[in-house]
Amino acid sequence: MALVGCSAPRRLTRLTRSLASVSSKPPNPHSVGPYQVFDRRAKQLQKDRAAVREGGDRSRLVDYVREEVADRMMERVMDIKRKFNTVLDLGSGPGHFSKMLEPDTTSKVVMIDSSEELLNRDPDSEFEVEVQRIHADEEHLLETIPPNSQEAIVSCLSLHWVNDLPGVLIQIREALQPDGVFIGAMFGGETLFELRTALQLAELDREGGISPHVSPMTDTRDISNLLGRAGFTLLTVDIDEIKVAYPSMWELVEDIKDMGEGNAIIGRRHFIPRDTLAAASAIYKALHGSEDGTVPATFQIIWMIGWKPSPTQPKPLERGTGKTSLKDAL
Repeated sequence: MALVGCSAPRRLTRLTRSLASVSSKPPNPHSVGPYQVFDRRAKQLQKDRAAVREGGDRSRLVDYVREEVADRMMERVMDIKRKFNTVLDLGSGPGHFSKMLEPDTTSKVVMIDSSEELLNRDPDSEFEVEVQRIHADEEHLLETIPPNSQEAIVSCLSLHWVNDLPGVLIQIREALQPDGVFIGAMFGGETLFELRTALQLAELDREGGISPHVSPMTDTRDISNLLGRAGFTLLTVDIDEIKVAYPSMWELVEDIKDMGEGNAIIGRRHFIPRDTLAAASAIYKALHGSEDGTVPATFQIIWMIGWKPSPTQPKPLERGTGKTSLKDAL
């Protein structure tokens, strides 16, 4: 998908300005708790601003990635032959996934997001089931949702901004009822690798060093281990890719900002010289440009499904109880 952007000089000015976002107070390095990678306050402000820009029209225009992922997530939900009384949508945004729920799947959806503006962007009339919206931090789920209360929890592209991912997965498992299911989708490590390499090469060439502009992300092996450590059973983890074509790097960066997905790493650089950005755009096109003049952007999606343990779940037989040799079967 390609969107028309503004002219190059104006775009340079807007991009340089947009990279300088407000930050919350830096964390105390001597405090006890999970290591802080992301500025959660800055991320909330980014999402709030994206939701109200041009009355929310810009935010709706760049919903295409989340809507595609929500559609693929709905396919996974439909594979579970069960009707849920309630589905909890963690990090819901305006409800990309929740809008796809039908009365045959659930009677009610509970949407939780740290951005109040984004959470309330779209009216209830766009949903087919009852909607409850809760403005709360996704990192502190159990402060809002009681343990053992949810039949199903989904998370559609929000966990990549969580500082304590193992802790959040444990909270999700605690919030589920026995035999409750968690279905999640998050950006993987290959997401926006084209943009990352272009910016790094441009900074090395123009400034002699690099700084992080694309968030650190996890991979499939990490997710499998984390789900197991969090206490989930019957695990399913796989990866998927979505490729989007843009006229140039500028349109990609503008869309990322309008998605509320700007850089929120603690200690991030707030200003990039214009000549570095221009060099990055040229490198992007030289390394990854297509014959039709567009440039691709890759969004890698890690899918995860886990179930809270229950005595009613099927269990593997004990080791040594098999009656047929696998060698003979093959």
